Amino acid sequence: MTVACGRRSDAGGHAGPLEAGGRRAGPRVTMASMRISDVARAAGTTPRALRWYEKEGLLSPSRTSAGYREYDPGAVLRVRNIRELLALGFTIEDVRAFADLLDLRVPDRFAGPGGTGCAVALETARRRLAVLDERVAAVTRVRDLLAERLAEPGR
Repeated sequence: MTVACGRRSDAGGHAGPLEAGGRRAGPRVTMASMRISDVARAAGTTPRALRWYEKEGLLSPSRTSAGYREYDPGAVLRVRNIRELLALGFTIEDVRAFADLLDLRVPDRFAGPGGTGCAVALETARRRLAVLDERVAAVTRVRDLLAERLAEPGR
């Protein structure tokens, strides 16, 4: 099933960084419910990160009668998507803008042929890219000043 801002994943919950050949990396998860350490391992992160995503409102695990967090297998995809967006330079606040879409596969491109795509993703990505460009320019200016003082311009 295709949606405007993402694609439904396969039944195994594959999504995450791409391997060579365009396949999604990571193990398939088929258990009925998972504990925090299982989700963390399957998503390539730590239980501490999952607790942080929960605190930030990006994950909502259920609790057992003993108070343990329990996740459905779809949480692995959601966590992988959160990690992928953060790795692309998005902030937690930016990722919150995608909250309703985190259970879908993150598209390889935010715009399709002819510029079609998810308006929220495109706007957020463009805004984040502009911020990153400003940071690169600022660091480059500082680097050039330091190189000047070392009498090594262009090094």
